[in-house]
Amino acid sequence: MAGERLGAPPPRPRARALGVELGVEQPGPRNAITDVAGVRVGHATLWTGSEEEGGPVVRTGVTAVLPHGGNLFRDKVPAAVHVINGFGKAIGVTQVAELGVLETPIVLTNTLSVGAAFDGVVTHALGQNPEIGRTTGTVNPFVAECNDWRLNDIRGRHVRAKDVTEAIETATGGDVPEGTVGAGTGMVCYGWKGGIGSASRVLSAGFGGSTVGALVLANFGRSADLRIGALHVGRLLEPSHPPGFPATGGAQGSCIVVLATDAPANARQLARLARRAQSGLARTGTSSEHGSGEYAVAFSTAATIPHWREGPFATSVELSEGGPYMDAFFQAAVEAVEEAVVNALFAAQTVVGLDGVTAYALPVEAVVEHGCGEGRPHP
Repeated sequence: MAGERLGAPPPRPRARALGVELGVEQPGPRNAITDVAGVRVGHATLWTGSEEEGGPVVRTGVTAVLPHGGNLFRDKVPAAVHVINGFGKAIGVTQVAELGVLETPIVLTNTLSVGAAFDGVVTHALGQNPEIGRTTGTVNPFVAECNDWRLNDIRGRHVRAKDVTEAIETATGGDVPEGTVGAGTGMVCYGWKGGIGSASRVLSAGFGGSTVGALVLANFGRSADLRIGALHVGRLLEPSHPPGFPATGGAQGSCIVVLATDAPANARQLARLARRAQSGLARTGTSSEHGSGEYAVAFSTAATIPHWREGPFATSVELSEGGPYMDAFFQAAVEAVEEAVVNALFAAQTVVGLDGVTAYALPVEAVVEHGCGEGRPHP
């Protein structure tokens, strides 16, 4: 499977596979962002070294999200960004906010590899588009990050441009690998091993039958605050950590949320959708702390926007602004983000990283044991 490297642990079952159901809306067939037709996800996982073997201990990687399989620079998609808490090093945010379009894959990685990720996205775009920097303008790479320094030799900056192009070029529209993979390899969430998670919701026919999908890079939260459904997990379970391990959120936390929909939403409507990511994260217990870099980017695949336009005017079909319709999309986004975070926790395996520091997998059996008859957690 693309994105795996020797030594990286396999994922565990997701929340619904163990009977933990969140929200009221129905997920898509994969319960992933790839339920939005055309969306692709790719990973490059970097996993080398250990304390016993010596050498750099690398627990990091790259995750790429592509709105479609074509040339994004020439056929852009409507998009918007919401900054929940700006303690981050994202690239490309201001141009998306200004123009309302996305023209490259969304690439996620660790904090000190943003430069390499930028280089990789540019390399990919230049390879597809010889006109960039010649007969047209430049390109706006979209890169976002979380800090994996607790488990990864982040100072070594082991991510290279080739890892970014690998993640982009191997992206597929199938099931999304989750947990300890790609950019999520070295991430910690609520004091437990975190990483990549995904989920989706399909609206009823009365609301157009549209799909909203979410992918998260989960690296945030205080262990005492974790909630899964109505179960206050943080009051029941406390992860073990060596002295000095910063298990809380604060300056060590971050989360990147990617939202996709096949509904014909314009950039302003997508900005409203992106803002609801904050509610989905809050359902899991976070208050978005001072030092947590949290960003949400949302895009629509319903139509593309050509790089070269003809004529002074453009027409488009847009979502109805009627309250019930927008409310349905908001709820779908909130539920998908919430479940994506939980899937990241459920799928991630225990990881031993830099200096022997261990991030333990959430003991999902203990979480499930506190559930009630229909598989939904209870206090």
